[in-house]
Amino acid sequence: MSKKQLALVIDLNVCVGCHACVTSCKEWNTSGWAGPLPDLNPYGADPNGVFFNRVQTYECGTFPDTETIHFPKSCLHCEEPPCVPVCPTGASYKREEDGIVLVDYDKCIGCKYCSWSCPYGAREFDPVQGVMKKCTLCVDRIYDKTLEEDRRKPACVLACPASARIFGDINDPNSEAAKAIRDNGGFQLMPEWGSKPANHYLPRRKTTTTLHPDELVRVDNPLKAEGEKPRPAFTTPTIDGASSW
Repeated sequence: MSKKQLALVIDLNVCVGCHACVTSCKEWNTSGWAGPLPDLNPYGADPNGVFFNRVQTYECGTFPDTETIHFPKSCLHCEEPPCVPVCPTGASYKREEDGIVLVDYDKCIGCKYCSWSCPYGAREFDPVQGVMKKCTLCVDRIYDKTLEEDRRKPACVLACPASARIFGDINDPNSEAAKAIRDNGGFQLMPEWGSKPANHYLPRRKTTTTLHPDELVRVDNPLKAEGEKPRPAFTTPTIDGASSW
């Protein structure tokens, strides 16, 4: 029987890019085992911070045949993680019991070899502690028996309002994660690197849309012309002046 390999399966057809996974990850991990996750100058000209999970958004196609794709990405917990053998101190390691890749902060010297070897850019340097950090699959949560069993999942999975994230053992053919991969053509990111990433993605399912010329006219453009909208007169009452509240 194959070794247990915990992972995330992310449905790109369902993800709406709301960033609930990003904020829930930050909230849980900054105060947990893997934290803190600093935010330096978050509202300034040069913001810098540590995030275990980021959502990248792409516009694809040529107008009017375009679509928006939201692509969440974190550590993929590779079955053959290239970050592990390059670590000079043994700080990066893969757990035998569940396949999760972790970093031992007590051993990490912040040399960044792991980030250079990771083909997915999943490693983040914490400038405050001087160590490398990354997604832990909320390892301090999924085994916490003080939580209800249905709450023992990564924070990002619990927070996703569209249920775009599935968590489980991808090597167990009866798990929800393995079934989702098998039934929906789940794929690995950049398999040519040979790292066998455990996290999988479910592909966008292309739908046919017929656009008619009148649908390309902006409904909020009464002059039927591009350009700046007409502005109301300075003396026009505002909603605050017209309402009773």
